[in-house]
Amino acid sequence: MRHSASFCAAMASSIAVCRLHMRGRGSLVKCLQRVDTFLRRRIGTNVVAAQGEALRKDETDEKDGRKSLYALQAERQEQADRSVLISCPSRTNEKKFLKYLSRHGDINKFFFYESYGMYAVVEFVNRESVASLLEETAIPNVSHEALVPFKSRLLTLKNLGSADPPNQHSGPQCQPQTTVPINQLIQKLSREQSIDQQVASLTEAYQLTEENSRLRFLVCSLLKDIAAAYFPECIIKPFGSSVNGFGKLGCDLDMILDLDGITGRKTKMPKSGLSLEYQLKRANSERAVTQSILSVIGECVDQFGPGCVGVHKILNARCPLLRFAHQPSGFQCDLTANNRVALKSTELLYLYGELDPRVRSLVFTVRCWARAHGITSSIPGAWITNFSLTVMVLFFLQRRSPPIIPTLDHLKELAGPADKCMIEGNDCTFVSDFSKIQLQSNTETLEQLLRDFFEFYATFAFSRMSMNIRKGKEQNKPEVAPLHIQNPFETSLNVSKNVNATQLERFVALCQESSWLLQQSETNTPRGGEEGNAPTPWGLATLLLPSQVAGIKSRKKRRRDPASERIKSLLESLKNNNQSKKS
Repeated sequence: MRHSASFCAAMASSIAVCRLHMRGRGSLVKCLQRVDTFLRRRIGTNVVAAQGEALRKDETDEKDGRKSLYALQAERQEQADRSVLISCPSRTNEKKFLKYLSRHGDINKFFFYESYGMYAVVEFVNRESVASLLEETAIPNVSHEALVPFKSRLLTLKNLGSADPPNQHSGPQCQPQTTVPINQLIQKLSREQSIDQQVASLTEAYQLTEENSRLRFLVCSLLKDIAAAYFPECIIKPFGSSVNGFGKLGCDLDMILDLDGITGRKTKMPKSGLSLEYQLKRANSERAVTQSILSVIGECVDQFGPGCVGVHKILNARCPLLRFAHQPSGFQCDLTANNRVALKSTELLYLYGELDPRVRSLVFTVRCWARAHGITSSIPGAWITNFSLTVMVLFFLQRRSPPIIPTLDHLKELAGPADKCMIEGNDCTFVSDFSKIQLQSNTETLEQLLRDFFEFYATFAFSRMSMNIRKGKEQNKPEVAPLHIQNPFETSLNVSKNVNATQLERFVALCQESSWLLQQSETNTPRGGEEGNAPTPWGLATLLLPSQVAGIKSRKKRRRDPASERIKSLLESLKNNNQSKKS
């Protein structure tokens, strides 16, 4: 109950601050004043009840040691609500810093990172410690410019006393928040002794760290404090790559403003007698409501959100969103509202990734390979998206003999009553209890799977067939498109509709080349470099080197050996470099 009380106080404080600084919001202020006391009494109770229900739901999910996505999100959200984000001088004395903060309560975890300066994420054991810290925090005294007095948990550390001697310490160690450059990755992989070890090393280097995951949830929590001025019971949580287990360091932060948990939606009305209901604004459609909400939240983020820059309201997109940069974290952010199908897609990918460790490893490897060759891009266009590529990996794994992962239809058959989910007429039902899923025995190595993945798509009948992970088999294309991948839930949609013929041809050509490379003994055998020299690329490292197929416009031009000239040139170049270093 102590946590519930502090939650109420924090939300009420956020509401009060926003009341003071919103011109032209007089009616909203009066409304908030009337419901403020009611919300203080109700929010804490409802949050505790919701958490209790979530914990009961997750008890069965964690029997075999694997957390459900709901359990993971609840844990991370709770951690984020007990955390603050502090901008620090580069040579901050870590011991003094922690001693100063510990006056407000015990610290559970902390770490430093760099993004437009050095920052610290500090998680306290109790939320009361955050409230105590904020009570002591001052508003800056700036004479030459005006300030928007919106208080948040984004703070700045000032050292007003005598500074430490410059050579006494070099500052705290910072956690990496971005992936290593591709040339460093190639060198790292070239030192491994097997392709399986290379895949594991790549996965470790690229996947989100615990610290980066905590930072993503903290950014969501900071934004929730802004949105809570209008919707005190709202939740802002990450979805997509940030939580599905397939995100790499540096990926965008996709967030959703979740209003489904607001109390009163499922309140049973009496059959007779008096009852009350809220008076609410009405709109023509749920889309119009979403656009309205995001427009106002976007204005608040732009005007009041510390560190939020470049806010763009993209409200006429198929899925309306806000896009902005959060400078303190370094994240490029997209915020949507009530995008329920995206949440189910996130949950499905997370489940597949948890079923077998080879799933995530193969997805990371294929994604890295695709980005190295420009098959995917961070810029919207005709490229294959990471989501499409991930579904292609899942489809390939379903087609193994025996299958490594089950079809979506099979997961639906295993679902219980609590798993039933219909969203806008789309059946999004699948089992959430890991213990109900029995996998078949498949012992293929990552090396074999990687080689066969390229062979599978080098010969796939893209001109006629579509991929369907719901049934785990090819089907005739329902529409004319170079690449057709059925959306797992909105089955009438093609998730790769944006891909043009040129980009598909490049993908196929690169699959042919990579399949060929992995079959050659000269590039498929570990070859350590001589002492003092960089190791010679081999195996997976060879696949990440620049390709010769970038300018190829047609698959017909690839009838000759796809990579023989490239390999000869590569080996000759490496030989010449080693000879020049010796001399």
